Amino acid sequence: MSDGWEASADAWVASQGDEGDFGRRWVMDAPMLERVRMRPYARALDVGCGEGRFCRMLSAEGVAAVGIDPTAALIDHARRLHPGGDYRVEAAEALGFGDGTFDLVVSYLSLIDIPDVRAAIAEMARVLAPGGRLLIANLAAYNSAADAHELGWVTLPDGRRAHAMDHYLDETVGWIAWKGIRIQNWHRPLGTYMTLLLEQGLTLTHFAEPRANPAGDPVRAAHYDRAPWFMLMEWAKA
Repeated sequence: MSDGWEASADAWVASQGDEGDFGRRWVMDAPMLERVRMRPYARALDVGCGEGRFCRMLSAEGVAAVGIDPTAALIDHARRLHPGGDYRVEAAEALGFGDGTFDLVVSYLSLIDIPDVRAAIAEMARVLAPGGRLLIANLAAYNSAADAHELGWVTLPDGRRAHAMDHYLDETVGWIAWKGIRIQNWHRPLGTYMTLLLEQGLTLTHFAEPRANPAGDPVRAAHYDRAPWFMLMEWAKA
């Protein structure tokens, strides 16, 4: 069964533009790059790289990055935008690299798209070198447990807007659609991710729920900060 990504590839590329959507450009890019700049990484793997935007950002930081994604149309676009880059059609659950190949592995809002997250996290840990870091940006679980139609927001009887979620502890998969994109997203409680990462012997070295940068759009940033969409985790391999 299709997850919708091939059919949505063109709409996804259009939604990202040159600088990414609001959440990436004004919320997550800065804290992600801040973590990257804290260590002298030589080789990185971007798991679920999509059209290659963060790989290009890593390259600009002097990090040799490899991007993998199962959606061929997105990898083709990444190669066109970055002819000197290394982009491959691969699934996160079966990475074609040797043990300890990378000192940085990145999952930038891709865990929610991966069906077998247990296999994927094990593979990310396997290809990570001892002393390396796994850097994860993910949708906050209370958001993925909310009504995807309105991204968790509901209108109360008195007209106020409030955020709501349901069935938080149940792992579910559903369809989300916006701007011509229609893809499957997986909801998992935060405890699922934490357990799987700890089972790999990884150590949590950083956790954040970043605020939006009001320089982008102060009204939208203020609304975002009422119920932040994203979280950031950094894990170390002993």
